[in-house]
Order: sequence, then structure tokens, then C-alpha cells
Amino acid sequence: MFDLVGIGNPVYDIIITPFSRTNGRVLSGCSTNACLASKKLGLKKVGLVGAIGLDYKKRFLDDMRNYGIEVSVDATCKETGGFHLIYDATGNRTLDVLGQAGKITSKNFPEEFLQSRFFIIGPILGEVDLTLIEFLRSSTSGKLFLDPQGLIRLIGPDGRIVHSCNSDEFKQITSLVDFLKPNQHESETITHEKDPLLALQRLSSMGARVPVITLAERGSLMLEGGRLSRIPPYATHAVDPTGAGDVYAGSFITELERGSNLVEAALYASAAASIMVEQVGPDFQLPQGKVEERRNAIRDQLVTETIV
Repeated sequence: MFDLVGIGNPVYDIIITPFSRTNGRVLSGCSTNACLASKKLGLKKVGLVGAIGLDYKKRFLDDMRNYGIEVSVDATCKETGGFHLIYDATGNRTLDVLGQAGKITSKNFPEEFLQSRFFIIGPILGEVDLTLIEFLRSSTSGKLFLDPQGLIRLIGPDGRIVHSCNSDEFKQITSLVDFLKPNQHESETITHEKDPLLALQRLSSMGARVPVITLAERGSLMLEGGRLSRIPPYATHAVDPTGAGDVYAGSFITELERGSNLVEAALYASAAASIMVEQVGPDFQLPQGKVEERRNAIRDQLVTETIV
């Protein structure tokens, strides 16, 4: 049985920040980064389901072999997904599309890949839909963790990503998953609430069992029933914020798989994400001892309260 299976297309991105730039295209993607984090933090059996193009097939399979991640991918697409990301000095970014691979369907799942304790659904650009999530919900007893970024992205007329949400369909999806983790911008797109606390409550009213909203350098918010947890950040200097939310997700799942409660898992995820942003690219280091040290450092700043 797998500990974690990631669902979402891998991408090869060009990333430019005020402090760094990649040397050409580098491996990335929500589910990919989450799987990398989980593997680096000690999960034994990690898998990835997605679609790529023939252009990056060999490189991708070599990368996954080197990282110890098992894959079930459609490698016959005409191109591999990817973005050209540019961050400004305030952390805002633009995403221009470099390529888009195909959709993921139930046919991409061998029986072995349905036997997992946790699934992270992390689409990049429309490759996952309600039908697939309904299939997963009915075909596995594993917990479903959704990062919705790729469900609310569209390609604008100039090839740049814009954000939009089909509220009716998204509400159906929300009711099927166990965890929902947008960032603040995504939560506003979904709920039309600028205040993250109001957005969190709105996600809960839409059916989210455990909604989490990540707030970059301000930490994250998590709602479990009527219990609100304000998860503190570990203060650091972000060289490249790409993938921070992905690592948060993978680390959160890793700690849950080890038996921690939700709050401890969120603290662990916050600590791990702070290490990720200090680095660039898929070869980021994520020492378990360092993550634990940072979790211990921020635990006293945790605030919990009951809300109606």
C-alpha cells in the first residue's frame, strides 16, 4: 500500500524572482512538489499520477527514479505542462503558459495506485475535474487532500493565467474531499471573501471538512469543526516561494500519516514550508531534524479559539 499518491500533472517551469532564477526549466508542480517533500521527510512508498509530453518523458522518468517516486503517467501528450513565473518584490507573480499536458482520468489509475492512505489532488491547469474526484471518492478509502489551484485557472487570450471559479461545481468537489487547502488569493477567488477568516468559514459552509488557508509569511489558518487554529510562520527570508504551499501539503500529510493530530501536522507543515522557500528547484533539502526544530520554535505562538 502507498503512503501517499499525488494526482496532478508534473510541470517544468522557468522561475524568476528578485533573488534567483532557474537555469532553464525545472521540475515542479503541486502534486510533484508535495510528493518530493513527503519522500524527503521519510514516507516509504510515494506515487504520482499525471500526464506529460514526449518532450520531457525521459527526463521526468529519470527524475522520479532518482527521487524514489513511483509513477503512473500518460506520457503520450504532445507537450509537457509548464509556466514562466515572474515574482515582483512584493511576492506577486505572473504565470505565462509554456505548455499543457492532457487530462487525468480513471484509466490512469492501476489498482495498486488506488491503495493509498492519503491522496493529494494537486492539479496545475484543468487536468482534474469533478468526475475524477467522484471516481476517487468511490474507489478508495484513503483520505483526499485537495489543493485547488489548478481547478480555478484559465488561460487568458495572451497566454497568461487568470483565475475563475465555477461555484456550483466547486461546492460539489468540496463535499467529496477531507482537506481543502487554497492560499489566500485562491480562497478569495472561490469565496469572494477578501478576509481569510471569512473565507475559511465560507469554505466550511460549502462543505469543506477541514479547510486550511495558507497566508505566505503570515502563516496559515485551519478550521476543524468550530475550532480555529492560527498556525504561526517561521520567520525567514524567501528566495523562491514557488512550491511552498505544495511542501506545506506534503508535510502536513506526512505528519498525519505518522499519527500526529491536525494542529501538530499544520505546525510541521509551516516549519517545512519555511525551509523550502530558502531554496530553488526540486533538489531542495528538507532535513527532518531542522523541520522539527522549527516546529518547536513556533509552537508557543500557536493560537486556538472557538468560533461560531
